[in-house]
Amino acid sequence: MKPFITFCLSLLALVASAQNLDRVEPPNWWVGMKTTHLQLLIHGENISQTDVTLSYPGVELESVTKVENPNYLFVDLKLASNVEPGKFNIEFKKGKKLVATYSYELWEREANSANRTGFNSSDVICLITPDRFVNGDPGNDEVPGMKEGLDRSYKWGRHGGDIRGIINSLDYLQNLGYTAVWLNPVLENDMPESSYHGYATTDFYKVDARFGSNDEYRELNEELDKRGMKLIMDMIFNHCGSEHWWMHDMPMKDWINNYPEMKITNHRRTVHEDPHASKADISALVDGWFVSAMPDLNQRNPFVARYLIQNSIWWTEYVGLEGIRQDTWPYPDKNMMSEWTKEMLEEYPNFNIVGEEWSVNPAIVSYWQKGKYNQDGYKNHAPSMMDFPLQSAVASGLKNDETWDTGLIQVYEALSNDFLYPDPFHLTIFPDNHDMSRFYVQVGEDADLLKMGVAFFLTTRGIPQIYYGTEILMRHDGSEHGDIRADFPGGWEGDKVNAFTGEGLSDAAKDMQKYVANIQNWRKSANVIHDGKLLHFIPENGTYTYFRYTDNEAVMVILNKNAEEKAIATDRFKEVTNGYTSGKEIISGKEISDISKVTVPAKSAVIVELKR
Repeated sequence: MKPFITFCLSLLALVASAQNLDRVEPPNWWVGMKTTHLQLLIHGENISQTDVTLSYPGVELESVTKVENPNYLFVDLKLASNVEPGKFNIEFKKGKKLVATYSYELWEREANSANRTGFNSSDVICLITPDRFVNGDPGNDEVPGMKEGLDRSYKWGRHGGDIRGIINSLDYLQNLGYTAVWLNPVLENDMPESSYHGYATTDFYKVDARFGSNDEYRELNEELDKRGMKLIMDMIFNHCGSEHWWMHDMPMKDWINNYPEMKITNHRRTVHEDPHASKADISALVDGWFVSAMPDLNQRNPFVARYLIQNSIWWTEYVGLEGIRQDTWPYPDKNMMSEWTKEMLEEYPNFNIVGEEWSVNPAIVSYWQKGKYNQDGYKNHAPSMMDFPLQSAVASGLKNDETWDTGLIQVYEALSNDFLYPDPFHLTIFPDNHDMSRFYVQVGEDADLLKMGVAFFLTTRGIPQIYYGTEILMRHDGSEHGDIRADFPGGWEGDKVNAFTGEGLSDAAKDMQKYVANIQNWRKSANVIHDGKLLHFIPENGTYTYFRYTDNEAVMVILNKNAEEKAIATDRFKEVTNGYTSGKEIISGKEISDISKVTVPAKSAVIVELKR
């Protein structure tokens, strides 16, 4: 592929030959796509006063739509299945006079691009907040012309982490056993404050210069590919940032919901599933702004919908993504979300998409997963959803006392609700993320409980995701996002503690690093964890036992919350253990010659590969 600079230079050439024709999006496309229609958003002063012409074999100009703002055109092209890569001029004329030319380019796709394998249950995902991980290029900490500069002393400020820092840290992530990386949004957020988190996009086709460049983003994926690792992009369809370039020159009145009379969403996401919900309440959720700095995009507008769908395809192809995490899933128009997931999986059949529906009710989360039969007839095509119900159950179950209905039984009963999901094994599971207190804090800063939780998430059904810093017991005093998303020690020159080298790390933190790396590296080749069935037994006496198994393999996991070790007789589990006589415990590395009784140390987990 040609670098990002290619179409930047094309754009500069365009501007030189026309008055203020400054946007053509998508800036390029690819041949050989299953999607044969391409819609270009053209922005330039009074561009609607021009006529559009082009001539290129295999490219048909289907239509040109003029909207209420004369500075926009929407140009629809049809690409033949045999169209060749190359450049062609899009010409803009007033009468016979040529007033602008844009050199559009069709690129060749990477080999086997359509068949890319998305993240799946064989993976462990590392979630990273880019601004807070590693500052690999101090030269981009301050970017002239951008609204917010560096302020590492302010928890809501930009701290300087970037894509280069992540590239430089891939050996560390790989050695820990991660096979995929999900970054919080990296697209331009040129907002006046709190822009570090990335969720208020101001340019959907440009990486934020303080994180790096489009080329560096693609370089990151190339380096991940070399290690057999995958990249997941965080996208936001619901809203943009209030400083997005089109907010200063809107294409049409209904591009943004409730504009200019802003209304904040009611955040009552259950209206989608509620058979008694009023249209007024549904509209208040979907059309309301997430916050005042995030204008709500109107996905019922077909031009907005097409823009977002094409943007996701563009980034997948340009960078080489293996997955998308979609923010605030229930807030956009749900019919558009269904169409988007359908088109993405038609273009990339083995791709994966995970959505954020922050509900601890599995009936609500399951509504959105691919294959779900809903009473209202709604069908979505997202293969995965974030499993907030399981996260909540594990955090509570580990910390709560063992009673009839609290403790480990909460974990057991959360999994017993799996009948609600079309495919619970494809859910994305996690101890915590960038929006909630770190799991270490959730379990009372008890390293033993943290280890048990991590062992559980790495061995139960689903696709595990771990937040950066879990492996070194990262904690926080405050509960605000700026506290939770703290700087990773060693990511900045002069840090007294360095998690990469171990300098200044506590013994407990080093021990946790080894613990995570041990299980995650074992998991890479543990096909029974990737593809095996799950069978669990009702918790008894502060212990919980479950199995991952196939016809030929079995792994037994036992969690022991007690303050003393427990010798667990396994005759209760004979429907799985029959035929197995010995085993190897993964965490300690010890061989178990007789599995009729397994000793589990106090407040710990054991993971036993069973042997015949």
